Amino acid sequence: MDWQQVANGLFVVVSFLGGILYRDIRAGMKEQEVDLSKLATKIQGIEVLVAGDYVKRSDQDKLKEALFAKLDQISDKLDRKADK
Repeated sequence: MDWQQVANGLFVVVSFLGGILYRDIRAGMKEQEVDLSKLATKIQGIEVLVAGDYVKRSDQDKLKEALFAKLDQISDKLDRKADK
């Protein structure tokens, strides 16, 4: 047997095993991509839930105005009681 044939045989075996290894690594990467996209979808859903619970500035301003109006009414009543 010639050394060239031995080298070619070894090259074929190494290439075959390398191809199998590459296929397995590529399949693992595909699975991780799917898992990553699922995780990203879940995180986006959580972000929407958290962002949806904030009070809008206009609602806060309305509440503040209502509270101050009620406090002014209480203050006026106390002033009238104090005057009597």
